Amino acid sequence: MTSVIVALPKIEDAKNIKNVLVRNGIPVAGACTTGAQVLALTDSLNDGIIICGYKMTDMIYAQLREYLPSDFEILVLASRQVISGGMVEGDVMCLAMPLKVHELIGTVDMMVQAAERRKRKKKAVPRERNTQEVKIIREAKEVLMGRNHMTEEEAHRYIQKCSMDSGTNMVETAQMVLRMMK
Repeated sequence: MTSVIVALPKIEDAKNIKNVLVRNGIPVAGACTTGAQVLALTDSLNDGIIICGYKMTDMIYAQLREYLPSDFEILVLASRQVISGGMVEGDVMCLAMPLKVHELIGTVDMMVQAAERRKRKKKAVPRERNTQEVKIIREAKEVLMGRNHMTEEEAHRYIQKCSMDSGTNMVETAQMVLRMMK
């Protein structure tokens, strides 16, 4: 499960948000008041979401973002003036204060789900192609090599690029090439 850390200048506020999240089924790894505490907590975690204010007692969110490992995301809680004034920049999510509980829960839940998808995608191991699939790809490459005077490597890269561009797998792309060129 993706870890969540709440970091706000007032510990009472951090604990209140932590309690709201926990009551709504989102586990929270800790509540902090400083960026240094957040960084200490992240040392024992692989990834996560940091919910923080624009300013903590020792740094602003941008400094924290700089020091965080790349697998952590930030959700900044700030006033509408800070958000609309362009003071929050970069790859961070924002929620305007005062908070609406359903917006907080929805946003955190969306961020957790996205992080979980990224983790699954990282762990996914491509499956081996069966002999029929290998044969289809080889035939498509041969057609491209014969008609377009490509090397085998160029034909492979062409099928691969078309596959990525169209969002289909290589076998489906090879089948399309065969249908169009035969």
